[in-house]
Amino acid sequence: MPTLIVLRHAKAVTGLGLPDSDRTLADRGRRDAAATGDWLRAHDLVPDRALVSTAARTRETFALLDLKTPVSYEPTLYDNDPDVVLDLARQADDAVGTLLVVGHNPSMHQVVHDLTAEAPQEFPTCALAVIDLPAPWTDLRRGAGTLTTYRTPRSA
Repeated sequence: MPTLIVLRHAKAVTGLGLPDSDRTLADRGRRDAAATGDWLRAHDLVPDRALVSTAARTRETFALLDLKTPVSYEPTLYDNDPDVVLDLARQADDAVGTLLVVGHNPSMHQVVHDLTAEAPQEFPTCALAVIDLPAPWTDLRRGAGTLTTYRTPRSA
């Protein structure tokens, strides 16, 4: 059965004077993203496919994971709508066993809650949730997933 990995982008700079979508990662964010990639590889959770928001901080987070995973940069993920995230996941090919979504809060936190009904209280930058799903991507529905891992940079 499929596995969905939900990842909030790593810590970004405040970006005074920059458009929000152009904000890049802070030093801490770069360290956290690289450590998250190390953790994913160590736990044999390298995804088959990734969906990443087009914002600079999400693209940089994904690059620093260093996973060698095929990626689609999805402008609609920047809109921060949990229904869009679920719709994109439903479109995943059946050959994709593990799908990674890198996006923004509050939608990343909400997706974890919607799928598992047991989301953690907080979903800070570079928080990661691993959700096992009981049916193919096309049958993705609220409440059907099981949260198997919740990881934050501070819990590492």
